[in-house]
Amino acid sequence: MLVAGFPAAAFGTNCYVLATGPGQECVVVDPGTDVTAQLDEIIADNRLKPVAVLLTHGHLDHTFSVTPVCGARGIPAWIHSGDRHLLSDPMAGLSAESREFFGGRLTWSEPEDIKELIDGAVMDIAGMQITVDHAPGHTSGSVMFRPAMGSDESPLLISGDVLFKEGIGRTDLPGGSPELMQVSLRTKCLTLDDATVVLPGHGDATTIGSERANNPFIDGAGTGPSRGL
Repeated sequence: MLVAGFPAAAFGTNCYVLATGPGQECVVVDPGTDVTAQLDEIIADNRLKPVAVLLTHGHLDHTFSVTPVCGARGIPAWIHSGDRHLLSDPMAGLSAESREFFGGRLTWSEPEDIKELIDGAVMDIAGMQITVDHAPGHTSGSVMFRPAMGSDESPLLISGDVLFKEGIGRTDLPGGSPELMQVSLRTKCLTLDDATVVLPGHGDATTIGSERANNPFIDGAGTGPSRGL
């Protein structure tokens, strides 16, 4: 499996590219703020052909470049129905501080082709099988992705803003719920093998085992918002 990722300059949102290998079709996950140049470089260097953009949720720091990325290649954007409205009105999901940051400076149009992610679905896309896990809490439509890996590879979870290294996504924004976040962590994260590599929406990679042992928020003991826009 080819997995490439980099943080956007603004907000540090991790954008990922997944493919079975160089010279193959690929999917792009969470193209955030001003990522097109770096994304184009990864695609060109690995001779990849993007066929879709997958969105872990609808917050603007994860969707900022979705329309130019999709529009330039004529490919669809996939998002859960719980966050679909945020592709029409991205300001609706932001904190007051973030609305002030973007206010008056954002020119927005949604992608032409938007498709719905469904909990438990196994997407057969770009030669990969990617399981979709609906994991509300940060937003009502947050999802995580689990690509099927080879027998010699560690399991992989792309966790969006659900689970971070020693943190979780904040739950105090529109559509957030601390109760649902804990359910998602218990039923969608802690059920995974400890060896599962976690690629989060912000910050460094980690593993389920490390978070089970070290994350102060994962059992509900931590208080207050953690991370996310």
